[in-house]
Amino acid sequence: QVQLVESGGGMVQTGGSLRLSCAASGLTFSNVGMGWFRQAPGKEREFVAAISGNGASELSGDSVQDRVIIARDRAKPIVFLQMNALKPEDSAVYYCATARRYIDVSTSIEDFDVWGQGAQVTVSS
Repeated sequence: QVQLVESGGGMVQTGGSLRLSCAASGLTFSNVGMGWFRQAPGKEREFVAAISGNGASELSGDSVQDRVIIARDRAKPIVFLQMNALKPEDSAVYYCATARRYIDVSTSIEDFDVWGQGAQVTVSS
């Protein structure tokens, strides 16, 4: 049984930075794509970023492309989301998820099958 746990959320001022972590357990294979999504109250779940199993390919959403960096640990089943120049509209619950296919430009939310419980990020103005 695969489980994902997000950490690193909290409150930050506008323009500040935050790094989220997602630790996975119970994975059969370590080479699995991972993604980050966020959901604000009353909003659809939104794609933030994704990274391929080997870390060679990355993808980010239009709203955060210039402000986030996604990376993965070289040996452990953990991925990171570095967020910079945060804005109040970035406030949301952030979720990590495992991909059931290779990450590329056609990847969508339907390609992710296991989700974490989420981490709250609040950006104050």
